[in-house]
Amino acid sequence: MTHPTAIGRLLAPSEPIRVLDAFCCIGGATYGYRRAFGPDCHITGVDIQAQPDYPGDAFHQGDAIDFIRAHGHEYDFIHASPPCQGEGAPSKGTNKARNAAIGRTYPRLIAPTRAALEGTGRPYAMENVPGSEVRKDIRLCGEQFSLAVLMHRYFELGGWTTVRPAHPKHRGYVRGWRHGEYREGPYVAAYGEGGGKATVDEIRAAKGIDWSTDHRRLREALPPAYTEWVGRAYLAALAPGREAAA
Repeated sequence: MTHPTAIGRLLAPSEPIRVLDAFCCIGGATYGYRRAFGPDCHITGVDIQAQPDYPGDAFHQGDAIDFIRAHGHEYDFIHASPPCQGEGAPSKGTNKARNAAIGRTYPRLIAPTRAALEGTGRPYAMENVPGSEVRKDIRLCGEQFSLAVLMHRYFELGGWTTVRPAHPKHRGYVRGWRHGEYREGPYVAAYGEGGGKATVDEIRAAKGIDWSTDHRRLREALPPAYTEWVGRAYLAALAPGREAAA
């Protein structure tokens, strides 16, 4: 018996899902979807920069939005993580001048990414930071997965829905300096450098990423646990006949 993805082609229950990971970076999202969809799924990553550590099945270097427009309809599920540098910080108070400069340097890509995703007619998940323009359908946090990093992220779902998970209470502080005070805590600061920020080894352990040692890209990467959760939620939303990978 065949059944449809949320919106898309018919799939046999045993047929691998074809996934596009747009703005893939080193593939934290890819690795999570692999765990959710099973080892036989086929995942293509797209990024404007070369990503020699990318762990997927295929990689295309180029503009992710252009690739979605041209090829997104060829996939069963699309994940997109537009760069967040110009998206999340508040544009008021002491941050106003700084973030105005950031906005001039980094374009806001959520709206054009959304338009490209919707144009494919395929189910998708688009991820970004708090304060961004991404729709807040799901919020995920490292504490939900017992990770040593908090990293709150929101996901906009297109073509499918799921129940928003509860946000657990944090166990303590993020370790490091803040406002002139050093605090210990169960979480590492997986952003920036210095001031008690996490090392390469600490980020690898905290996020569950063992295939890269690039400090900057490790900081940017999603923990695979996040997209494993998203992928399993998507499979659960499909018509009966396909179960989540073990």
